[in-house]
Amino acid sequence: MSAPTVTTTHAPVVGDGTSTRTRSSRRWRRWRWPLALLALVVVAGILSALPEPRTSTLTLAPDNPGDLGARAAAQILGRQGVDVHYVRHIADVESLAVPGSTVLVVGDYLLDADQIDVLDAGGADLVLVDAGWALSLLTDTIAAGGGISGEPEVRSAECEDPDAVAAGSITARGTLQATGPGAVVCFPAPGTGTDGGGAYAVSESDGRRIVALADVAPLTNVRLAEQGNAALVLRALGRHERLVWYIPSLDDVGAGDASAGAAPGQLLPPVVGVLALQLLLVVVVTALWRGRRLGRLVTEQLPVVVRSGETTRGRGRLYRRARSYGH
Repeated sequence: MSAPTVTTTHAPVVGDGTSTRTRSSRRWRRWRWPLALLALVVVAGILSALPEPRTSTLTLAPDNPGDLGARAAAQILGRQGVDVHYVRHIADVESLAVPGSTVLVVGDYLLDADQIDVLDAGGADLVLVDAGWALSLLTDTIAAGGGISGEPEVRSAECEDPDAVAAGSITARGTLQATGPGAVVCFPAPGTGTDGGGAYAVSESDGRRIVALADVAPLTNVRLAEQGNAALVLRALGRHERLVWYIPSLDDVGAGDASAGAAPGQLLPPVVGVLALQLLLVVVVTALWRGRRLGRLVTEQLPVVVRSGETTRGRGRLYRRARSYGH
């Protein structure tokens, strides 16, 4: 009689099921987004540390080398000894515009009455380009005529103003009218005469000189060398050693009202916004790095038998993670 055969069924032995390759892949998937955000923070920091560009695309800006810029005129004035101050805020104009200096105002669509009052109170000579409304508030001897259309045309001085006579002829559009005594109008449209207005006008009162140009064309880089544009522009802007080159900006609207005080954003340095963005990115990276991650669900066949060596290694990892070196 033979002994019965006993069959023993063992549960599958399961280890951690990983290899060096799979562990590296998991680590990469876990750290790729934090590393990407960290790289973004580093790039943002480098960009914020770079110097601001020295050129712009703003029309008639002295740092604009494009066709509609005015860097050529600004550089020539600088070589002739004129100290050119390029500003975008009326507060800077107020501190720089003193008697014996010149303020160039480019456009008036971003100006308000308070800012124009600041220009009027400074006592500096004014050169207004394409600023008919501001002109009407600053003097009652010159007024802007009709709108500007078409291409700039060659116009002769046809007046006795020394600057206009030195220029001879310019390329310009637009019309300015003399509406009071002491105003001189030059460069009328061909065949019309100065009684019909001109592209350039000048008025002097109480030792202060106000010059108006109906068109921006004579100042632009692309047309400065045409006809006598350069002569007229350099003489009008270079009468004094200091030239305040003012182009109003959108964030300066309403800044002429001193009683309102500075806006909170204007009291902060420009770099605050960049630093705040970097701080936000650091917080996000830290949250992803230190945040609790449970991982995905894993199914296992039960019952299982865990090898004693695997148990020992697992406990060792737990002790190491908890810094429980006493075990």
